[in-house]
Amino acid sequence: MVAISFFAGAGGLDLGIEQAGFDIRLALELEETYCETLRRNGHQNVGQGNIMEYTVQRIRDEANLGPNDEIDLMFGGSPCQSFSTAGNRQAFADERGQAMLKFVRLVNEASPRFFLLENVKGLLSAALRHRPLNQRGGEFPPLEEDELPGSALDYLLNQLTNYNISIHEVNSADYGVPQKRVRIFVIGVRNDLNLDFRFPSPTHNENGENGLSRWRTFNDAISNLNIINHTYSNYSQKQLHYMRMIPLGGGNWRDLPNDVVEEAMGGAYNSGGGKVGYFRRIKLDKPSPTLLTSPKQKSTILGHPLEDRPLSIEEYLAIQEFPHDYYVHGTLTQQYTQIGNAVPVRLATVIGESIAQHLLALENL
Repeated sequence: MVAISFFAGAGGLDLGIEQAGFDIRLALELEETYCETLRRNGHQNVGQGNIMEYTVQRIRDEANLGPNDEIDLMFGGSPCQSFSTAGNRQAFADERGQAMLKFVRLVNEASPRFFLLENVKGLLSAALRHRPLNQRGGEFPPLEEDELPGSALDYLLNQLTNYNISIHEVNSADYGVPQKRVRIFVIGVRNDLNLDFRFPSPTHNENGENGLSRWRTFNDAISNLNIINHTYSNYSQKQLHYMRMIPLGGGNWRDLPNDVVEEAMGGAYNSGGGKVGYFRRIKLDKPSPTLLTSPKQKSTILGHPLEDRPLSIEEYLAIQEFPHDYYVHGTLTQQYTQIGNAVPVRLATVIGESIAQHLLALENL
């Protein structure tokens, strides 16, 4: 089963797809540092370059595919910043959103049997043209059609007329990943295959009910780690001062003493929202929250439940279920970014195996 990978990053999605039995003939990645991560972990054919500069013929040439060789799967987790609710939501006006449109154009031209696109939940609600919140309301004109929530995704899917498409909102914890990570998977099957893709059913739930297994926890993820010296980015002195006040075993800013909490939170104290990421120790007996590109940002701290430090690179790898000896190239910041952006390997394998089963069923018709 021939596959082509885009936006490969640290290789979490690639590793799972490969474990599902696919032969990844080419992995494309923009950042040279990330390409070195892929190479050092045995990826056979890594293309360093910008997807915007690729044609289908260049992809086929670099993947060593003959004119009659069919591509079974094109997949990738495209940059999410232009769709994230934490960003400016510029959708396809942003160069990172343009990369997603380019992926869709390449799918249309290459016509693989399947495609898979992963992105953040914000993709479901992003508008094709974002109107700032302070320009909405009674004194402003109604939202136009391309300003409505979901119009960006509608635009994207309308480009893919040759595919039967299904959209799946997935919590990784429901598939045995020790992390509550919600992402969107858009999966397309070429129309001429006359096939409806069935996304794999969850294997886990929070309490292990209805015949499913209980969610796996942070403690499960690290139980077999034999690391003496963890690699991590230190808190600032101010962060450390307040983090030492958070109870061992899990908590956040709400657990700070009443006489220091407002001082610790600064301007965020009177802002809206739950602010659960401020001064957060994750819980030992729960799945990890979504891993981020840094575990020590002010509003998104991922603190160790029992030690006064952020999660380490080794713990990041364990939570994402990379192999224990997986090498991540680059600076500490680049390592956190690569791992935090990855699709959990176990989830990638589950989805890859499901696509593989559908492909094998076609061969047996």
